[in-house]
Amino acid sequence: MVTVGSLLVAFLVYQLVFTNVLGARSQKAAGPALEQRYATAEIEVADTIPVAPPTTTTRPEGTTTTTQVVEAVRYTEPTPDAGTPFGTIEIPSIGLDKVLFEGVDVATLKKGPGHMPWTPLPGQPGNAVISGHRTTYGAPFFDLDKLESGDQIIVTTALGKSVYEIRRTIIVAPTDVWVTDEMLGAWLTLTTCNPKYSARERLIVQAALVEGPNYLYVETERQRGMEGAS
Repeated sequence: MVTVGSLLVAFLVYQLVFTNVLGARSQKAAGPALEQRYATAEIEVADTIPVAPPTTTTRPEGTTTTTQVVEAVRYTEPTPDAGTPFGTIEIPSIGLDKVLFEGVDVATLKKGPGHMPWTPLPGQPGNAVISGHRTTYGAPFFDLDKLESGDQIIVTTALGKSVYEIRRTIIVAPTDVWVTDEMLGAWLTLTTCNPKYSARERLIVQAALVEGPNYLYVETERQRGMEGAS
């Protein structure tokens, strides 16, 4: 019994202490690669949407003036390689500031919050999904349950800074993968285990894009989609 008890204590120390040290090391080590991505990633224009048609004004002296078409632009960045850092996530209300990695496999999530590769990158139209540990490996999403509607989530990538505002927090079963489904507009969905120290449920935080390089494009597309549905 003493031996079993000692092994259990050692395991808990490893899980709650040593894995946090490993997570911190991975976060620090990601710095140079992240700066390299910021410096070299090519930002491209993927699409444009006219926001307003050009207008022509005739002056008394007979000259005319044409106003240039205002366009909403969608910018894209290269898809990051699996397991590599591509940005940061900040949540000021809970003091979170972590490097983001591409992928949600076991090895990647040990480094920090990971982006589900089959969802759009943050800052893009659709539903970008990021998962993170609740307790071990730096416990990046430990305080996710303290977030409230209106709190901001700031994601910085090679594209620039995208600001989201939290709209809802829900608890679902691990099998409720519909939380990763596409959504009209641009959304950020955070997922983690719930309750703390258990994987029985999933805590889901969903936030809408309110500022960023693609905000005008996203809003224009969303409004047109709503008009088409009505």
